[in-house]
Amino acid sequence: MQQKFLNLSQPLALLIALISGALVTLSFAPFNVWPIALISMVLLALLLQAQKTKTILLRSFVFGVGFYAAGIHWIYVSIHNFGGASPLFAGFLVLIFACFMAAIFSIPFYVFGRWFSHSRFSLIIALPALWLLGEWMRTWLLTGFPWLYLGYAHLDSVLAGWAPVTGVMGLSFITVLTAGLIAEWIWNYKSESADKKLLAIATGCCVLLWGSGALLKTITWAEPEATPIKIGMVQPNVDQSTKLSFDENSTIAALNQLRDLSSDLWNNDWVVWPEAAIPTTLTYQEALPFLEEMNSKAAEHDAALFTGVIFADHKERKYYNSIAGLGQGYGFYHKRRLVPFGEYVPLENQLRGLIEFFNLPTSFIHLGPQDQHGLIAKGVRITPAICYEIVYPDLIAQAAKETQVLLNVNNLGWFLDSIQSKQFMQMAQMRALETGRYLVYSTNNGPSAIIDNRGKIISQSKSFTAQTFTGEIRAVKDWTPFMIYGSGPLVIFAALLLLGISIPTLLKQEPEQDNN
Repeated sequence: MQQKFLNLSQPLALLIALISGALVTLSFAPFNVWPIALISMVLLALLLQAQKTKTILLRSFVFGVGFYAAGIHWIYVSIHNFGGASPLFAGFLVLIFACFMAAIFSIPFYVFGRWFSHSRFSLIIALPALWLLGEWMRTWLLTGFPWLYLGYAHLDSVLAGWAPVTGVMGLSFITVLTAGLIAEWIWNYKSESADKKLLAIATGCCVLLWGSGALLKTITWAEPEATPIKIGMVQPNVDQSTKLSFDENSTIAALNQLRDLSSDLWNNDWVVWPEAAIPTTLTYQEALPFLEEMNSKAAEHDAALFTGVIFADHKERKYYNSIAGLGQGYGFYHKRRLVPFGEYVPLENQLRGLIEFFNLPTSFIHLGPQDQHGLIAKGVRITPAICYEIVYPDLIAQAAKETQVLLNVNNLGWFLDSIQSKQFMQMAQMRALETGRYLVYSTNNGPSAIIDNRGKIISQSKSFTAQTFTGEIRAVKDWTPFMIYGSGPLVIFAALLLLGISIPTLLKQEPEQDNN
C-alpha cells in the first residue's frame, strides 16, 4: 500500500488532493454527510506521508484550493449580483480568494513537512496538532475567517458531546486524529516493520474519545431557568437590491412594513428586528422619530425591542453597525468583527474605484470597542452578535460569561438562496451548544430560528418570505467548561504534542537530513 501512494504521479496526486478538498463541503450543512470529511482527510494524510517538504506544501495547497473553492463559492453571488462584476471576473475573484485562503491553510503543512513528516506516527500526533493550530490561526490572522472548521460537521454526531468542553476545534482535532490513525493502518497494511501494538493502543484511545463524546452528550452543563421568555421576530425579507438603492420611497415602505409586522407581536417579552432593519439610508439619529414611536409602543406593552441600525458618532466621525435596545430593552452594541469589503475595504486607497464591488455603499463601517457589555431586557443579560460575529467561538464564549442568552441578528441577502445561509446557521447552532445558551437567531431573509441550549433548532421560519415568527427561550446562568477555559488549553496541548514529538530529534547529536 505504501508503494501505491509513493508511486502516484504528481498530476494524479494533485487531482486527488483537489477533489478531496472540494468534497469536504458535503460534510457541512445543508448536506451533513460527516463521514465524507473523514474520508477526505484520510486521503490527504496518505498523500502527505513520507513526502518531501515541497511536495507536502504543494499538495496541501491544492487540497486547500478545492476546500475553499467549493466551501465558499457562494461569495460569487455577492461579487456578481451586488458588486457589479461580470460572471467571468466574479469567478476569477472567487478563485483568487480561494487561492489566498489555501495559502494560509497550507502554512501548518509546511511546518509538518519541514519538521514532523518523518517522525514516528506523525499522522496521529503532528498532523492533528498542526490542523488544530491552523484552525486557531484562522480565527485571528488578518482579523480572521473562521469558516469550514471540520468540527461543524459533527453538530449531530456523537462528537457533539465534546463541544461544550473543547469547542468546535476540539471536534476538528478528534476528526483529524481519527483520519490520521486510519491512514496509518492503511499505510502499514502488511508491513512487518510497523509497530502494530502502538497502533492498537492509539486506536483504543481514539475509540475512547468517540465513546466519551456519546456520554458527554447526556450531560447538561448549563441548566435553563424554568420561566420562559416569549420572543417575537420580524423577518422583513427586504430585497438586497432595495436595501442598496437608498431610495426615499423604499425607506418609508421599509419602516411602514416594520410597524405593520410588529403590530401583533407586542404581547411578547421581546420583539427582535434583524441586522440593518432600519434602512441604511437612515442612521439611528436620523430615524429617531420612528424609533421613539416604536419605543413608546414597546414600553406601553412592557416589551423589549431590539433592532439593527447604523449608529453615527458625529464627534468621532465614525459609523457603527449596531443593535439598539428600546422599550424594556436597554443598551447599544457596536459590531466588533467586520466583514471585509461588505463593511470595510482592506487597502482602501488602492482598491476603491477599481470595480463596483470595492465601492459598495455599506463599506464605511468602523470597528466597535472591544470592551462592551451587551444588552439587557427585563433583567436578562444578552450576548449580542451581528452577522458573522457568531462564527467566532472564543469571542462568543467569553462574552457569554456575563450573560444568559445569545442574540444574533443578520442579513444574509448578499448570498441569495445559496448554501451560505445553511452553513451560517450550523455555526450559530454550534455557539449555542458550546455555551449552553439559547440563541435567538433573527434574519432579514430567513430562516429565523429559536435554537436551544443543546444547539437544536426548536422552531424556524420559512426562507425568503416576509413574516413574523414567535417562540420561547429560557435564560441560562451556568457556564460550560469551554466558556471557562476557551480554546487556550487546546492550543497549548497541541503545542506540547509538537514539542514532545520533536524531543527525540532535538536530542540527537546530528540533525536529520533536510528533506527539502
